[in-house]
Amino acid sequence: MPSGAPLEKECVIANGCVIDPKVLLEEIENLKNLNKKINLKLSSTAHVIFPFHRILDGLEEKTKGDYAAGTTKRGIGPTYSDKAARWGLRIFDLINPEILRPKLERLYKIKKDLIAVYDPSVDIDLDAIYEEYKSYGEQLKPYVIDTAYYLNKAVDSGKNILFEAAQGSLLGIDHGFYPFGTSSNANALGISAGTGIPPKKIDKIIGIVKAYTSRVGEGKFPTELYNEIAEKIREQGHEYGTVTGRPRRVGWLDLFNIKYGIMINGVDKVIITLLDALEGINPIKMCIDYELDGKKLESWPIQSEIIKNCKPIYKSFEGWEEKTREEWTNIALKGYDALPETMKIYIQAIREELQTEIALVSIGPDRRETIELVECNF
Repeated sequence: MPSGAPLEKECVIANGCVIDPKVLLEEIENLKNLNKKINLKLSSTAHVIFPFHRILDGLEEKTKGDYAAGTTKRGIGPTYSDKAARWGLRIFDLINPEILRPKLERLYKIKKDLIAVYDPSVDIDLDAIYEEYKSYGEQLKPYVIDTAYYLNKAVDSGKNILFEAAQGSLLGIDHGFYPFGTSSNANALGISAGTGIPPKKIDKIIGIVKAYTSRVGEGKFPTELYNEIAEKIREQGHEYGTVTGRPRRVGWLDLFNIKYGIMINGVDKVIITLLDALEGINPIKMCIDYELDGKKLESWPIQSEIIKNCKPIYKSFEGWEEKTREEWTNIALKGYDALPETMKIYIQAIREELQTEIALVSIGPDRRETIELVECNF
């Protein structure tokens, strides 16, 4: 479910997503148990994750060796593979049992044979999958519409729409840490293809950046920390996977790759979050360039084989003291001027390096702990 669901906002899961119907229905049920109104629209052309996708996700990762992406093994990559190969099943198929059965039979045969190549001992039951997913389709059918048409009508009528990207921008399939990212365009470039909203109808692109770097999965991470500082940031920033609970990798803020992200996304303004997670760390470092073979690079090198040989170039900053949650809240309520001077220097340095206006900063998870620096007009 989109993040606006707990606020009972109108939520749209568009065509660019892949859907695990079991997980989606569990989240809907959780919201109902919290007495939340379900205001959901689900694209008929979003692709469906099946049990064999999850099985293949794990089996394929084992064979990739050094090129394993560190996937969550939830079947996302194999589902996007089927989408690109044009034999994937979509939500429309799911809600029409007479269409679902023959398509599922075809895909089942392909996947069963493929799974047997990796591990002949794994067995999957076609009839059980069909019955399970037919039930999912019946439950999800009331939410299913043509979301591209619906969203364009909403834009044309003057409604405000917030497009929510999944993953970090540089984990995208075309402009990211390939092959160590995800299987979709996890950035503003994916909005039009993933929703059917044309680029000229998109008004503002807001880049959300943590005050440090974190990521999951494999691949070289030039500013990664492995010491007690990493552990402190991880604990203070609660850097554990939302779904898996696994610890995230953390490191110093990497402005060099953020500049690349700003370029490909066309970012208008930046929001900096989790500044409070750096409390009690001194000095704090910020990566401003990469060096390769003794020379500074002009732009972030998209190839992972180059990235692994790069050395980050840092600026150092004086840190700020630890505070209680109540103290951070009181500071936020007073506004930007009440922030620690060293934090303001750090924020200003980010703005100067990125040459991009900073709209908001946050010093805590509470909505009251977000400070507006310039008028946002979101």
